[in-house]
Amino acid sequence: MSAFNNHQHSIQDRVIREAERLQITSISRSQAYQLEKQGRFPKRLRLGSRSVGWRLSEIMSWVNDRAMEI
Repeated sequence: MSAFNNHQHSIQDRVIREAERLQITSISRSQAYQLEKQGRFPKRLRLGSRSVGWRLSEIMSWVNDRAMEI
């Protein structure tokens, strides 16, 4: 992958918050936490003292991996 494509990918990626994560994955906050502790869900990013988010690219990759299992 060229440097341009890497840069382009990073521009398209963004951090999503809980409401959007829930909408995309359809799993509860507690289920996502349990899966994260088991290493089976993307790790949260600490955004502040009381806020977290996830990289959209990692969440979409997780969703796509689940679709391949069906």
